[in-house]
Amino acid sequence: MEVKIINKSDNPSPEYATNHSAGADIRAYLDKPITLKPLHRVLVPTGLYVELPIGFEAQIRPRSGLALMKGITVLNSPGTIDADYRGEIGVILINLSADDVVIEPGERICQMVIAQHETVTFTQVDVLSETHRGGGGFGHTGTK
Repeated sequence: MEVKIINKSDNPSPEYATNHSAGADIRAYLDKPITLKPLHRVLVPTGLYVELPIGFEAQIRPRSGLALMKGITVLNSPGTIDADYRGEIGVILINLSADDVVIEPGERICQMVIAQHETVTFTQVDVLSETHRGGGGFGHTGTK
C-alpha cells in the first residue's frame, strides 16, 4: 500500500527498523533539545503530513525502548490519525520517570502503525443478546 507523505523536517521519513516491523519510527522535529520534567507532557512536532487511504488510520504508539530506558510514553496511546486529517503529525509525550528527560532533535520518539478499520452503523435497540460473560468486566475472572 502506498501512503502519500510530506516531510518538512530535516529528518528521514518514517522508516521500519527491521524487515518485519509493524511500526515505522517517527522522529522529533526540534530546533533544540527539550527537557521534559517528571509527569510533564509536551506536544512534539514531527514535520510530517500524511494522506491515508479511506478506511485506514495511522496509530501513533510508544517505542518500547524509550519507555523502558527513559520512562517516556505516548500519552493518548494509541493516538489516531484519521484519513481526512491533513495537518502536521504531533506526538504527545509524557515523562513517567522520576527524572528529567531530554528529547533530542531527530530522536526517534514513537512508531506509526497503519491499520485498516471499519465504519459501522449504530442501531438503537432495547435489549442486547445474552452471553455467558454478560456484564462482567474489570477483573471479573479473578487474578490467577
